[in-house]
Amino acid sequence: MKIGIIREGKNPPDKRVPFTPFQLQEIQSTYGEEVGIEVQSSEVRIINDQEYLDHGLLIVEDVSSCEVLFGVKEVPIPQLLEGKTYFFFSHTMKKQPYNRKLLQSVLEKNIRLIDYEVLTDDSGNRVVAFGRWAGIVGAYNAFWTYGKKTDLFDLKRAHECYDLKELDQELEKVQLPPIKLAITGTGRVAKGAAEIMAKLEIKQVTVEEFLFQYFEEPVYVMLRTEDYNRRKSDGGFDKKEFYEFPERYESHFQKFTEVAEILVAAAYWDPKAPRLFQLEDIATDDFQISVIADISCDINGSVPTTVKSSTIVEPVFDIDRQTGLAIEAFGSQTSISVMAIDNLPCELPREASREFGQQLSKLIIPELLKESSPMLERATIARDGDLTLEFMYLSDFVHGDE
Repeated sequence: MKIGIIREGKNPPDKRVPFTPFQLQEIQSTYGEEVGIEVQSSEVRIINDQEYLDHGLLIVEDVSSCEVLFGVKEVPIPQLLEGKTYFFFSHTMKKQPYNRKLLQSVLEKNIRLIDYEVLTDDSGNRVVAFGRWAGIVGAYNAFWTYGKKTDLFDLKRAHECYDLKELDQELEKVQLPPIKLAITGTGRVAKGAAEIMAKLEIKQVTVEEFLFQYFEEPVYVMLRTEDYNRRKSDGGFDKKEFYEFPERYESHFQKFTEVAEILVAAAYWDPKAPRLFQLEDIATDDFQISVIADISCDINGSVPTTVKSSTIVEPVFDIDRQTGLAIEAFGSQTSISVMAIDNLPCELPREASREFGQQLSKLIIPELLKESSPMLERATIARDGDLTLEFMYLSDFVHGDE
């Protein structure tokens, strides 16, 4: 089997890589002639061509001789090679309209598309993800935003830090009043955000303490789905039912908006599920949140103030509380500042890539070499010009019927 590491073609460019040079060297050492590896030359990735060459890897311009191609973000349509197996984040499973043509092209070119987001073990748990790094950078950016908004402290941008060690050093500048911070979610992303809270020695409290107690120090709460969703009919909650029929539920997140000053949104959101709050709610006197770090970054999704995504170059925009419209970052004392960067791990690309590559090396490369892999089958969205059974629900989306 011949594996190719493709250059990232999406604009703005993504500096991450699926494998580091050392990891690819280890794969070749482990599997010998069973696996060949070529790395497509790139001027944008955080690890340059010379670093791969220094580890004995072959740098090429054309990867068309490879059967399996690994990238990170969506591959631009003109760069898709017919008949190949691709691994990348396709962002098509929620029927994202901006990637409809990408999925159509994958089918037209008889590509086998395996999406990292649906690579799961037998229990349904994801096996590869950048989530932890999205959480770490997203929470750091929440404090960067709060510092800018309040003038209490001034941090370097995360992408200006060489590594996590330097980012940790920047956190020593943070000086907080006794504010309350809410994190939604309990998965990889939320736990990454909680790592920043721990480094700042911010105390974690229970929901009841968060809502009803006063503290003389900053505190945070990690919110489970059941903490802010309830069944419409009787106010109850059943986890299995919620994930199968989210439309039966409504949000009661409002009580948290009345006491929290910073919201870090780190929970996965189903478009059928209720939003955390409604856009008109931000105009009320009770809405205390002034900084939102929306790591999930679903536009017009669970966090209604995420009316657009932001970028690493321009990380924040404000939302006017009265009109609900986006205005210049920190453009008003009373507006809500929103950080909604959709590629947060790119701010610490070297370390994020290293951890991601470890997951791929350990769990995915062995699966590729099997005659049959249930794990890869579950994650295959398209093959031989058609959607797989698991993803037939995308059929109307592909054909433009919705």
